[in-house]
Amino acid sequence: MKKIDLKKQSRTDWVLVDALKDEEIDYSDIPELTDAFFNNALFVPAKQVVTMRLDSDVVAWLKQNGRGYQTRTNKILRAVMESQGSSTKKTAAA
Repeated sequence: MKKIDLKKQSRTDWVLVDALKDEEIDYSDIPELTDAFFNNALFVPAKQVVTMRLDSDVVAWLKQNGRGYQTRTNKILRAVMESQGSSTKKTAAA
């Protein structure tokens, strides 16, 4: 992951930005958020950091396809949870 230098001063003229009126802002490069967008949007729950102990052969199996084993683990657990008829709202796996 690329590090961002937070000490570097912004070249944005914030006084000019703050002085802009809403109608002066150019939104032409941003697609409009229509009802179709929101109808197709999925809620992705926040991740929670956990520590758990798994058998070493299970971890090896999860890691055998390379990067993303934690995401695969989450998808597997979500599939089991949803197959059990959990009362938790079904959401997109991220």
